[in-house]
Amino acid sequence: MRLGVLDVGSNTVHFLVVDAHPGAAPVPAYSHKAELRLAELLDEDGAISETGVERLVGHIASSLRVAEDKGVVDILPFATSAVREAANGEAVLRRVAAETGVELRVLSGQDEARLTFLAVRRWFGWSSGRLLNLDIGGGSLEIACGPDEQPDVACSLPLGAGRLTARWLPEDIADPDGLRDLRRHVRAEIATVVGEITRLGPPQHAVATSKTFKQLARMTGAAPADAGPYADRRLTRGGLLAWLPRLSAMTVAQRAQIPGVSEGRAKQLLAGAIVADAAMDLFGLEELDVCPWALREGIILRRLDAMDSPADRRPALTS
Repeated sequence: MRLGVLDVGSNTVHFLVVDAHPGAAPVPAYSHKAELRLAELLDEDGAISETGVERLVGHIASSLRVAEDKGVVDILPFATSAVREAANGEAVLRRVAAETGVELRVLSGQDEARLTFLAVRRWFGWSSGRLLNLDIGGGSLEIACGPDEQPDVACSLPLGAGRLTARWLPEDIADPDGLRDLRRHVRAEIATVVGEITRLGPPQHAVATSKTFKQLARMTGAAPADAGPYADRRLTRGGLLAWLPRLSAMTVAQRAQIPGVSEGRAKQLLAGAIVADAAMDLFGLEELDVCPWALREGIILRRLDAMDSPADRRPALTS
C-alpha cells in the first residue's frame, strides 16, 4: 500500500510518501518538505507565532494535495517537540484540524525515542546485540538503549540543536563565553541519564540518527547522500574533535559551504556538534554508525506491524 507520513518537526515539516507492506522495507516514493523551523518561530510567551501557524497549515494543505496526486491511501500524521512544548500547542492542533481535517498525533519524547529505536533495530538487526541510539532533533535529544525491539530505557532531553542555538548561540560567530556555558549545560543534562542508560551494561553497537548526525558524519568524511542509503557511514569522535574549533570560528555562511551541510541547518551545526561530542564522551563512544532510518520509518513499521496481526496471517502449511 502507499502510505504518507506527515512529520511536523522542530526544523522541518516533511511529508514522505512510501510504498510499504508487512514483511518488507518501506520504499520512499516522493518527498515534500519545508524548513519551517517552528522552534524558532516562538513569541516571548513560548507560543508558535501566527506566521508559524499559517505556514504550518499551508504546508499541511499542500501535503494533502500531494497525497491525492500520488495515490496515498492513508496518512500517518504526527508532531514532535515544537508543537508538544509550545504554549499554544493545543490551539495549534485544533486549528490544523479545523482548516485541513488532519488530526496530528503529538508524540512524547519517550515515544520518539522508542519508535526511532525500533527503526534502527530493524535496519541493523539482531546481530547488533545491546543497541544504543542517539538522535539530535531541532528541539530535543532522544536516547534509547536495549537488546530487543523495545528499548529498556528511552529518554528525551531538551537538547535539540535549534533550541540550543536560539538560546545560547544566537550570534553569527559563536561567543566564547556562550560556547563554554552551552558545553557545561549540555554535559550536565546528559550526565543525568548516563547511569540509567548504562546500568544494564555497555552497548554492543552505538548508532546515531537524524539530519544533524548525518551532516556531522559527512563533514568528517563519511560518504555523501548520493552514495545511497546502504553506504557505511560513521561519525568518529576524533574527527568531530578536529572540527569543533573550526566550527566555533566560522560564520553561518562559512558553515553552509561545508560539503553536506544545508544552508537551513548551518546555524544549528555547532550546537549539534557540541551535543554529539558530549554524548559520545559521556557514554565512552569512539564512533557511531549512522542509520538512514529514524522516526518516520519507526512510525511506518509500527503501522505495518499492526496490519500484520495473527488474524490476518494465513494458516501455516502442514505436511
